[in-house]
Parts: sequence; structure tokens; C-alpha cells
Amino acid sequence: MRFYFSLSLQTASFLVCAMFIFAIDVFEATPRAFAQGTTTSARTSQPIKQAITHEAMWLLRRVGAPALSPDGRLVVVSVTEPSYDDKEQTSDLWLFPSDGSKKPRRLTATKGGESSIEWSPDGTKILFAAKREGDETSQIYVMNIAESGEAQRVTNLSTGAFAPHWRPDGKALLFQSVVFPNAPDDSTNKKIAAERKARKYKARVYESFPIRYWDRWLDDMQPHIFVQSLEANAKARDILAGTELVKQSGFAGVSGNGGAELQATWTHDGRAIVFTATTERIKAAFAEVNYHLWQVNIGEIGTNPEAPKAEPKRLTSGNASFGGAKFSAQGKLYCFMNPANDKVYNHTRLVEINPANGAVKPLTAQFDHAVDNFEISPNGTTIVISAEDAGFVRLFSIALQNNDDKTPEVKPLLEQTTGCYNGFALGNSLLVAQFESATMPNEIVKIELGTNNAKSNNARKHQALTDFNDAALAKLDLAPLRHFTFTSKGGKPIHSMIALPPAFDESKKYPLLVIMHGGPHTMFRDAFGLRWNYHLLAQAGYIVLLTNYTGSTGFSEKFAQEIQGDPFITPANEINEAADEAIKRFSFIDASRQACGGASYGGHLANWMQATTTRYKCLISHAGLINLESQWGTSDAIYHREINSGGPVWEQGKVWREQNPIRLAKNFKTPILLTVGENDFRVPLNQTLENWSVLQRLQIPSKLIVFPDANHWILKAEDHRFWFQEVQAWLKKYVGN
Repeated sequence: MRFYFSLSLQTASFLVCAMFIFAIDVFEATPRAFAQGTTTSARTSQPIKQAITHEAMWLLRRVGAPALSPDGRLVVVSVTEPSYDDKEQTSDLWLFPSDGSKKPRRLTATKGGESSIEWSPDGTKILFAAKREGDETSQIYVMNIAESGEAQRVTNLSTGAFAPHWRPDGKALLFQSVVFPNAPDDSTNKKIAAERKARKYKARVYESFPIRYWDRWLDDMQPHIFVQSLEANAKARDILAGTELVKQSGFAGVSGNGGAELQATWTHDGRAIVFTATTERIKAAFAEVNYHLWQVNIGEIGTNPEAPKAEPKRLTSGNASFGGAKFSAQGKLYCFMNPANDKVYNHTRLVEINPANGAVKPLTAQFDHAVDNFEISPNGTTIVISAEDAGFVRLFSIALQNNDDKTPEVKPLLEQTTGCYNGFALGNSLLVAQFESATMPNEIVKIELGTNNAKSNNARKHQALTDFNDAALAKLDLAPLRHFTFTSKGGKPIHSMIALPPAFDESKKYPLLVIMHGGPHTMFRDAFGLRWNYHLLAQAGYIVLLTNYTGSTGFSEKFAQEIQGDPFITPANEINEAADEAIKRFSFIDASRQACGGASYGGHLANWMQATTTRYKCLISHAGLINLESQWGTSDAIYHREINSGGPVWEQGKVWREQNPIRLAKNFKTPILLTVGENDFRVPLNQTLENWSVLQRLQIPSKLIVFPDANHWILKAEDHRFWFQEVQAWLKKYVGN
């Protein structure tokens, strides 16, 4: 199951320092200078663009999702200025008008970052979470934009605070904190923390699954929801402490990379809070864990810390998961829904929930794409959604008027031939969004919707509002991706893209580098990316092939589901067929020089290629499994692997026996580079060590690189730079260029 509503968790980036407002009205964004410089052609006097380097890629500014003021006039975004030295990296808030009349000006000046930015209902203030000087943990801050005042801290919990939201009247807020079970207040949390710190032993004790998640061991702490008045000296009230809900052994929030959260939101009248939780977490080893919407009434009790507890009531039911709830101004409740069935993957749907009886009204039942994100217009007449579609992330609109008795139509918001719209905010007549493509990282753009969405979709365009990276990108030789689709031997349309090297010449011959995406339920996008940046991979003179094989998202639900029970054979065949098709279509590809690599599921596929073909001169496998059986027993998640393989490992069904790379190790011949993060619990270190042992036993040319500080991803700048250097050196050794 694909929990898209879990992606709202952005609570891990609460970093440091003080902030202030610049007195200058307009502060120009000046992109960081890059070391590679620019040369000039003597014949044309035009700058000669340079090949991208790791430094050029890594140091580009990273622009966060926009927060739009209630009147639609102002936009706030976070902008990170990366550095190879963590101490030198900064992240600040920037403010600019949505009409594009002024350049962004910096609101804060900190090394740490702000997250969960939200405008007050009257449009005069913003709130956010941050860890600043003097804070031991992340806290909630409010900044008065209208009066250009400094941000004021409004919470003071020992366990920290994240994911804040204004109450609709602007006089109080809700937020979340991760607390010890059965702790009624902050003083008890402090006491328990001190007692545990003073223990003379260290041990982790478990009685049920799960015990790990990605790169962290799970403990008994729980996410709770707090409400707090914005009056001076107000105290936070934990509205879940002491309730029967949190006493259940299976209670948990939605897991994310930064921890678990409850996706809490106010009802439209501010008298209740709706959130997402499960009571089934202890079933994770043997059953689907469903998440549901819950409502806890605040009413007249409000933010009084001494008030009696109200028991949360479950709003949704049935064999499905619900999450990411949002209310319209008229009080209608919308959320994501994931069906639970015998499929590992299902499209994420958008539905309307009747809070009185939990009845579900589908809004995207006829829309054969998964909903990534959605926003409701302030006047409640329109919902805009984003969804993957054949290499792009597109925007679609749903008109809510007069749809009481029928499923509304989902229409494209505008024509699109490149790129991806990521985080966005919706007004009544405009939308602001992150937009990126393979040739540029995220910037903020505006789309005019017109009165009542009357403007023609064909005529509607986006307007760039920021250009944080334009000067740096102007120096780089980054060609747009080329798309092609072919019909596989299995009769399926298979979508692929190719990235071209710098100074590309159609008359020359270039080796082919086949890159395989992870997931498998993800999609190669026309996006910039850091982990496997297409142009950095192509930089040394390679054509990079990116194929969306069976199991990829962004196509039909059936296409994504068909990898179930067939994890490697069909996807690998389609990837190899795509390479054949690319060689046939593009005369500039040298068929005698091919290499292949991937990470996570792409690493799994690289190891399958090792077992099943010798067409590639060399392979690269990062965080890739070699043994389905030991992966099942040591990963942080096991049940979906069992379902995907047609039964538990001890039954030894066909998948366990026939699509397990280690069982075909006698066929291994190709030189391979293995890389892995020591703290990866999703594809644990043992997988790469097993692979290494097999390769060394068979005396196959191979290289092993273990990153002690990395998890499933190589996140540290210097580690990442070294990894790319090693990948490029490996390719040069066996493929050339």
C-alpha cells in the first residue's frame, strides 16, 4: 500500500539559530558563485556552457513549498543554501508578492531551518517550527509580518513541538509532540527522560513488530496533539493524554523519515480536531495496518490545560486507510484513501467524508492515477490535485459545485510538456507551486486560474516568481530529456527517457548507461534530483537511459500492480528491451559499451541483471538485495514482501525459488560496484555483505564501499561527492569515457 498522506511529515528539519527582518524592502536573491567559472567563445563572444559538476549540483539553492497568504497577495518560502560543511549551511524564509512585482526579500537569517510555515487567518502573521539558539528541541514560533517584528517563541515543551496549525479564529494553535506513554504533563515527561538517561544499562526490549523504521530503532514514545492559546503565558494542553485511544498497544501515528505524526487539523469551526492514527501497529508482521480518521471535540473546553479529557471518536471504518484530512471553509471534509486488498499497491484516491456517519464519497474513482497532493480553494468551489503521469507531475482540477449525486470530473489544469509541479498552495484565482525539471531544481511559479476557473486550460500558463538558481544554471550545459515509448514483447507500452551528455553531438557515438529506479512503486520523473542526478551521470559522456518498467507509478493502477508475484523477470526484460529500443532509435548510442546500475529496488534489479545477462560491461548496486529470503527476515518491513512473493518464505513458492538472485549466483560474471549505508534498515547491510561474499568467492572483479554514517540514502555532502566519484571511476574503468 502506498501511503501518500504520510508525505506531509516534514518534522525532521527543525534546525537552528536566531532570525531577524531586513530593513530593506527588497532584498535581491544572489545565487552562490560556483568554482567552475565560465569561459567565452572567441568566435561568438557567447559564454560556453560547462559540464555540470558535483559542486555545481550540490550548491544550488533548494526552494521549499510555498505558503500563500489568505488574500493571495504574498508568498513565503524556505530557501536552503547548501554547503559541504554542515556548519556553514543556512536555511531561511523569503517573502515576495504573488504578482511578481518585486524580487524575494529575506525574512530570517539563520543557519537552521523553519518548517510547517502557515499564515494566520487574518494574513498578518506566520507561524513555523524551528530549533533556535537556547532551544534544546524544536519549538513553535510566530512572526508578525505586518509589523516587521521578530519571531516570538510560543511553546516551551521539553519534548519539542512540530506541525503547527492556526485555529480558524487565529487565537490559538494546535501542534504535536512525541511524548512518553502515560505521561500526563511536561513535568512527568522530563522526569521519565531523566530516569532513562540515568540507567546504568542500555537495552532495547520488544514484544511485537515493528521494531525499526528506515534508519532508527522504534521506542515506546507516542505522538500526541497539543492545543495552546496565544495569550501571554498560556500553557499547552495535551488533548490525548489519559485517553483510552493512546493506551491501546497498537496505537501509532503515520510513520515518516523524521518520526511519526498524526496529521492533525482543526475542523472549520475550530471546535474539534481531526487526525490520523492506527490501533493496529502490532499486526504489522502478519497483516495490513489500516489508518483511520479520528475526531476529538474541544468545544467550550478549548485550550484549558486543566479541562477534562474528551475521548476521540473514529470517523472512518472498513478495510482501507484514510489520512491527510482537510476541511473546506464550508465544513466539508476531504482526505486521501488507500484501499486494502490483496494488492501491495493501490492508487491513492481522494474522497469526501461525511463526519456524521463516516460515509465515503469518491472524487477520483474514474481517475486512473494516484493523487499525490491536494488543496481546496478558500471559497470551497475547487480542489486542485497533483498526480504523476508518464514522467511528469501534473496538476488537475475538480469543480465541487453541483456534484452532490455524481462523481465530479477531473480535468487537467493546464497543458504541460515538461517538468513536475510539487508542493503548491491554492487561492481563489491563482495557484503558486514548486516547479522543477531535469534542467532546473525547484523554483516558485504562479498559475492564474481566472474567475471561477473560466480561463481555458490550453491558454493557461505558469509565470516564474523566483529565480534563485538562474545565474548558476545559465553556466551549465543541461539538455532537456528526450522521451520515447515502445511496446514490449509482453505487449505493454513502456515509457523511457534519455539524458544527453554536455557538448552533445548527434554524429558521435556514446556509451549507454542504464539507470533503474527504486521503489518499485515510484517513477522516473522529468525532475532535477540529487541522488541520481541524470546530467551528472551523463557528464563524462554517457547517454543515460531511464525506463519506467512494470510496477512504476504514473501510469495505470493495473500497470503498477502487475509487478506483484513477478519482482524481477518482467521489469528486467523491459529494461533490456528499452536499451535495445534506444540503440535502434538513436544512432549516437554505441551498443558495444553498455553499463547498468540502480539503488534500492534498482539495486535489486542490478543484482538480478548480474544473474541473468552479460550484456553490460559493468554494474552498480547501491542498497540492493541479493537474497529475498534473508531480506524478508531482516528488513524493517516484512508483510508486503510476503504478499509480493505469493506467501511466506517457508512455503517456498515460485518467487522465493525462481526470482532470488543468490540462487543464480553460478551465473555471476560481470564486474560490479557495491555501495551501502551502514544504518540502512530497509535493505540492511547484510544484503550487501552477502553479495560481497559471493563475488569474492567466485573471484568476480568487484568493489565494496560502506558508508558508516549513511542510511538508505547517502545524505552527507562529502560522502555523496565521494560516491559519485567512485561511480564515475568505475564506469570509466570498464566502459571508457
